Amino acid sequence: MRRFFKITLYGLGAMLLILVFVGIGFTLYYSAKYSGNYQLATAPPARLQSDGIVFRDLNKNGRLDVYEDARQPIENRVNDLLSKMNLAEKAGSMFISMAGMAPQGRLHEFPRIADPLSFFLPTSSDLVLRKKLTSVNLMSAPAVDIAQIANALQSLASRTRLGIPLTIASDPRHVFSFNPLASLPTAGFSEWPEPLGFAALGDTVLMQRFAQIAQQEYRAVGIRLALHPMADLATEPRWPRINGTFGEDAALASKMVTAYIKGFQGDSLNTNSVACMTKHFSGGGPQKAGLDPHFEYGKEQVYPGNNFRYHLIPFKAAIAAHTAQMMPYYGIPMNQSDENVGFSFNKKIITNILRKELGFNGVVCTDWGIITDKKLFGFKVFTSPGWGVEQLSPEERVLKALDAGVDQFGGESAPEIIISLVHSGKLSEKRIDESVRRILRDKFRLGLFEQPYVDISKVNKRIGRKENIALGKQIQGKAMVLLSNKDHALPLKKGLKIYVENLAPEVAAAYGTVVGDPSQADIAILRLQAPYQVHTKGAMSSFFHHDDLDFKGKEKEHILSILKSVPTIVDIYLDRPAVIPEIAQQCKGLIANFGAKDEVLLDVLFGRIQPQGNLPFELPSSMKAVREQMEDVPYDSKHPLFAFGFGLRY
Repeated sequence: MRRFFKITLYGLGAMLLILVFVGIGFTLYYSAKYSGNYQLATAPPARLQSDGIVFRDLNKNGRLDVYEDARQPIENRVNDLLSKMNLAEKAGSMFISMAGMAPQGRLHEFPRIADPLSFFLPTSSDLVLRKKLTSVNLMSAPAVDIAQIANALQSLASRTRLGIPLTIASDPRHVFSFNPLASLPTAGFSEWPEPLGFAALGDTVLMQRFAQIAQQEYRAVGIRLALHPMADLATEPRWPRINGTFGEDAALASKMVTAYIKGFQGDSLNTNSVACMTKHFSGGGPQKAGLDPHFEYGKEQVYPGNNFRYHLIPFKAAIAAHTAQMMPYYGIPMNQSDENVGFSFNKKIITNILRKELGFNGVVCTDWGIITDKKLFGFKVFTSPGWGVEQLSPEERVLKALDAGVDQFGGESAPEIIISLVHSGKLSEKRIDESVRRILRDKFRLGLFEQPYVDISKVNKRIGRKENIALGKQIQGKAMVLLSNKDHALPLKKGLKIYVENLAPEVAAAYGTVVGDPSQADIAILRLQAPYQVHTKGAMSSFFHHDDLDFKGKEKEHILSILKSVPTIVDIYLDRPAVIPEIAQQCKGLIANFGAKDEVLLDVLFGRIQPQGNLPFELPSSMKAVREQMEDVPYDSKHPLFAFGFGLRY
């Protein structure tokens, strides 16, 4: 036994020693990298004066260049800057990468064990100084931290040769759902229902008002590019991304997308705007069996109803509203062109339809990560979703996407590929200039060259204002859809004995007496989430709600047992449709929400807020009906439990 402990002790000591040496090597490696990158930095820009106006000497040459002069026409400024950029700077501007964040909004220069994602992300100085990227998107963090990292990154960008400011982008931050590949709730921001909730209300004035508030909160922390809205149509009810859409009806989605873009951008892109990157062209809804194309098992989009062009309608509306940018999806639009490749590699989709037919001349940026596999210490951990071109090298993928009409590569930081393609003669610098010109034009229109920084001291005054938080809660409640109200059970009367599940008892206690046994209750309130299953294949797949829409097994038995034992109000969060015929039949009241806090739900149930929503998609009556639907056709399930547009009132 003593020998065993001795061997164990020696083993632990050896492991500790190895970890110490690995840690030292790790620190030395990143310290050398950091030091080497900062040798590329120039001095910060000085101030220049002309006619009493102060300008930034971005290229540090002591004179006012055309691109530095806000009085000059934008096209003149674009042409001047483009003529000064070298190949590496042009190539860097054609990539937008996720930027890591250290605590308190500091630059990301060393990976941290507490943040596993940081091991996959280039350091800040790698991105800005070495790779010369001029666009990044930020991950989840408190609002003040976002503002601090935005300023730190802009300061770093000002120390490049030409001082080109960064365009800082973000996924949605004003909703409840967290999916690091789709949405990032942010502490401090006002909270609103998902886009589905706004679609349920169908109120374009309210939609635009939300977008204006969200735009102001984005600008307060330095975010100037919204990686949204989603103009996709939810015609396949099993698709996991439905909560980010405006439902399955093209006319409804079109008017909501229009209001959304106008709220963020105004009538045209300007210094007060947040640019919109509308996605996912040409419509990501018709996923085969609803499987998401982030993963290989969901790479096919299918059109059994020959309804491809129906999905273009909201994108036409986005273009008419002057969306600044457009993002194609991962999936392969099966048999809709001369080759079955993902949207970003498909020349018919990007050049023929988006560019020529629909007349879009803004930036086209790919969805994230379609060029290179993600590796950690040389080992592949995430397969690039470059569907249809899996056999192509990263260089061949870049060339094919550019030929298709793409301008920028999302979630990538590989400008060396473009540099190599130009040097080898496979890609012309003239073609690069075409894309860089579009990217620069948006930067100038947003006023980033004049004012890239935000005032940290004013962040908490400009975000999460009381009136905006109150309006957000009110809309959470109004957007709810009353589906069933038997015997006029709703609204409830105060003072009842209440049994609750998935609802904070301390919140419910303000409305009645909370009891722990349903048999002692006058009424039960159950908060449910639309059913889903999790695929185990594919990194990050657990964040996507796939497959069947009905409750099963013990979970279903438990719900029905409550419904049988006590009059019950069921509230269900619909991030996608649910199949709930037995629940609808046996509950006293049924209400759907699209993101709502506990107190908001109770305000609705007790009559303080009137639910005013109508379903933005139908709720099928069975999984058999779901499986018999066509992925590309709206509201086509047989005998739906609740039809599109259904909604009761008190």
